This record gives sequence, C-alpha cells and structure tokens, in this order.
Amino acid sequence: MRYSDGPATEREIRIAAEPARVWAVVTDIEEMSKGSPELKRTEWLDGASGPAVGARYIGHNEHPIAGKGRTLAHITEFEPGRRLTWAVLDVDGRFGDPAEALDKRMATWSFSLTPVDGGTLLRQSTVLGPGPSGLTRVIAKMPDKEEYVVDYRLRELGEGMEATLAAVKETAEKAE
Repeated sequence: MRYSDGPATEREIRIAAEPARVWAVVTDIEEMSKGSPELKRTEWLDGASGPAVGARYIGHNEHPIAGKGRTLAHITEFEPGRRLTWAVLDVDGRFGDPAEALDKRMATWSFSLTPVDGGTLLRQSTVLGPGPSGLTRVIAKMPDKEEYVVDYRLRELGEGMEATLAAVKETAEKAE
C-alpha cells in the first residue's frame, strides 16, 4: 500500500465493563497517554479540559527511531458514549501552516464503542494522511521502499493500539 492510498489499521478488544465506564476511560486523554508506547503526555489548549468538537491538545511523543516530537490533536467528532475522533496535525510547522492543518492532517484517529453482551467492544483505528508527516519524509528518502515503510508503520501502530486497548481494558475492568 502507498501513502497516497490512505493506509489504515484498526484493533479491537472486548471489555467486561459497561460502555459508560469505557467511555470515561477513553475520554481521559491524559490517562490514555499512560497506555501508549508513543504518546507520553498531553496538554489541553485554549482552556479546554477534555474532549469536545473543536477542542485541541498538544501531544508530546517519543519514538525509538524518530525521537521526540509534538503534534496537535484537534477533536473532530465527539459522540458521547459512542465515538471520539481526532485529527493529528503538525504543531511545529514542519509541514506547512498549522492554521490550515485540518486539510493537511497527518493522520485521523478514532475510538468507537459498541455495547455487547457482558460489556463493550472497543475499537481503535487510524488512517494515515493525506498531509505530509514524518513518514512521508522517510518515504522521500527511500521511494523504492514505500510499500515496506508504510506496512512497517502500520504494524507498529497496530502494536501500539494493542497496548493502548489493553491499558483501557485493565483500567475499565478494575473499576467495575
């Protein structure tokens, strides 16, 4: 798959907790960073203290190869108890004017919750692009390996999702 195809991946987990409890965990963005291998901490902007459409936060990230960086998360969908979606934007201007960033999002991430017998099915998904990112810089250096680079990153993101979902499950089930 090529970056211009909008590569995507998703993972899901069944949690023995009511959707309201799972929702409380996934919408606590600061807590969520504790389960993520890359997102280390967050800071809400513009007086926001939690997710709502239009709310934004800075994500402080670390990657073993790419190093430390920051992104701007912009909440684009907030359907209480069901769906949380955010666009990941370039906060440092490396890939263009952040004011125009929604059109140049580096990725779109979502959590969706579905009530199931005995609890909740939680799904996390991401779609890369369409805007440039650190991944596109790597691809530019090795265009003949683009499909390998994209596949590698999708596998890496999938492993991160599995870790995040496991942390949500542990937290949500502990409270039940």
